[in-house]
Amino acid sequence: MEQTLATWLLPIVGLIAGIAIGYLVARSSAPNRTQRQVDDLQERFDTYQSEVVTHFNTTASLLRKLTNSYQDIQDHLTEGADRLALDEQTRQRLLAALHSEDHHGSRERLSSPAFTEPPKDYAPKEDDTPGTLHENFGFKNRH
Repeated sequence: MEQTLATWLLPIVGLIAGIAIGYLVARSSAPNRTQRQVDDLQERFDTYQSEVVTHFNTTASLLRKLTNSYQDIQDHLTEGADRLALDEQTRQRLLAALHSEDHHGSRERLSSPAFTEPPKDYAPKEDDTPGTLHENFGFKNRH
C-alpha cells in the first residue's frame, strides 16, 4: 500500500510543483514584455514629437527667409523705379503699381454665386405626370 501511495503521491506533488513554478515564471516574464512594449511605444512617440518640432522650426525658418527675400525684391523694385524712371510721372505710376500689388495681391478672390441650390438626386417632373416609381410609368394611356 505504501508503494501505491508513493506512486500516486509523487506525480501529484510534481504536477503541483510544476504548475506553481510555471505560474511564477509566466508572471515574472509578462510584466517585462509589457514594460518593453510600453518603453518602445514611448520612445517612438518621443521621436515623433521631436520630428514634428523640427519640421515646424524648419518651416518657420524657411518662411522667415521667404519674407526677407520678398522684402528685398520689393526694395529692389522700388529702388529701380526711383533710379530708372525717365520722368516723375512714370516714376509715380511705377511706384503706385508696385504698392497697389502689395495691398491687393496678384490674385483676386473668387466670389461665390448669388444663388446656389444643391443638386437633386432625382429627375424633376410635372405635377400631372407620374413619377418613375409609379406603376404606369413608361406606358401609354389607352382610353
